[in-house]
Amino acid sequence: MMNYLNYSLLVYFQSILSLIGSMITNKRTIIIYLWLCLVPVCFSFWDVLHANASTEMIRRKQVEPTGKVIWEVPTQKKVIALTFDDGPNPVYTPQILALLRQYEATATFFSIGYQMERYPQIVRRVVQEGHELGNHSMTHSYEDRVGFERMRSELIRADKVIQKYQQNKPKLFRPPGGYIDNLLLQESIQNGYKVVLWSTNQDTKDWSLPGAQVIADHVIRHARSGDIVLLHDGGGDRKQTIEALKTILPVLKQQGYQFVSVSELLNYRNN
Repeated sequence: MMNYLNYSLLVYFQSILSLIGSMITNKRTIIIYLWLCLVPVCFSFWDVLHANASTEMIRRKQVEPTGKVIWEVPTQKKVIALTFDDGPNPVYTPQILALLRQYEATATFFSIGYQMERYPQIVRRVVQEGHELGNHSMTHSYEDRVGFERMRSELIRADKVIQKYQQNKPKLFRPPGGYIDNLLLQESIQNGYKVVLWSTNQDTKDWSLPGAQVIADHVIRHARSGDIVLLHDGGGDRKQTIEALKTILPVLKQQGYQFVSVSELLNYRNN
């Protein structure tokens, strides 16, 4: 948006210089020409102001004390919630489920609606094996790009998909990219959702493919009671995430940590 604004300003000033350098003497022509140059600049300013007003994201300092958004859970118990975004994926999600079963770990899968529609058998397996589903929108759109109305629709559509497989469970919503403004937050709450992000010390950035050992070292080194760890089972090549789990799960289990779902983690608050 700002690039377009800068470009419009440049065009505007170039037009002014062009006029000054020309020998146009007709006042009416000059006024019309200036007006045509000024209009796109005004619209650019309006677009910037409108976008900023409509997509101002929430701030942790202001929202966390209300309990409306969860980043982590304060607890003395050695419990951690592993979360997986952007699935289900027919290649990687089953491998993750097998590892979770091997180490008696429970997790939360923040799944995309259209992916759940494509791979219903995997969604059923996630639920049958004791894990929980979270809402990650219908198409993984970012609110700061598509706006509130689109995200409201995506939240509701994805909820309808989840309800086919998981009823009578706490409803959890993770907005793609963590982008959420007050309008979407209130809409989520009205639809019975708890908004869940992730611990700032546990953003593994596994999507950037930094290497399995880097991912594993990050999670293990920063592990704290009540953490919510951000990982991915979809949205790209997740071989590194799977390899990292082969280290994360046994090491943290040996350190005495228990892997629980997000809804289970919430029950440990201040315990």
